[in-house]
Amino acid sequence: MLKDLGFTLGQVQAILAEQVSAAELRGMLKLRRAEIHAQIDAETARLARVEARLLTIEDEARVPVDGVVIKHLAPVRVGELTGVAAGYEPDAITLVIQPLYRELWCLIAGAEVSAAGPAIAYYEDTPAGDGGIVVHAAVPVATVLTPGPGEEHGFSVVDLAEVDSAAAIIHHGSMDDVLPTGQALARWIDASGYRSVGYAREITLEWSEDPDQWVTELQQPIEAD
Repeated sequence: MLKDLGFTLGQVQAILAEQVSAAELRGMLKLRRAEIHAQIDAETARLARVEARLLTIEDEARVPVDGVVIKHLAPVRVGELTGVAAGYEPDAITLVIQPLYRELWCLIAGAEVSAAGPAIAYYEDTPAGDGGIVVHAAVPVATVLTPGPGEEHGFSVVDLAEVDSAAAIIHHGSMDDVLPTGQALARWIDASGYRSVGYAREITLEWSEDPDQWVTELQQPIEAD
C-alpha cells in the first residue's frame, strides 16, 4: 500500500522498522499529497509550454511569406481579472495588464488550479464609450470550474466564444514594441479583402524574465469585406 502511494522502498522500510504512529503516518501522507500536487502543477505547466510550442511549430510550418495565417479559434474557458486602461496604446495597456497577470497567477496558484494553455489577453471598449479599454488578463483553466464572477477563487471564470476566422501573426519581443507587427497585420487584412472585428487577442506562446525573448501571437477576428 505504501509503495502504491509513491513512497520509495527506503521510506517503506523506515516506516515499518520504526513502527510510526497513526498521527505520524497522517503527517507523512499529507506531505506526500503536497509533493504530488507540486508535481502535477509542474507537469501541467510543462504541458502548457509544450502545447504552446506545438502551436508555434504548426503555424510556422504553414505561414506564408507575409507571415499571416487564417485560423479558427476554438471556444476556451479562462480564469481572468480585468482592469481599465486609458487607451489602446501599448504603454497604457502595459500599465494595467502586468499587475493583473501578477495577481492572477498568484490567485490561480493559491486556488490549486492548473493552467490549461498559454495566457490570453483580450480587450473591449468600456461601456461608457469614453475611449477607455477594458483589459482582460486571462489564463485557460480546467473546464470543471463553473463560469461566474469569482467569489470563490478571487478571479472570474469566463467562456470565450469560438471565432470562425482570425488572421494571426507572430510577434517577437516586448509587447511595448508590438505596433509595427499590429500594423503589418492590419495592412494584410485590408489588402486581402477582409475587415477587422473588434480587438485582437494576444496569446503568450513564450515568456521569460527578458521581454525581448517573448513570443506572442496576435489573433485578429475578421470577416469578409
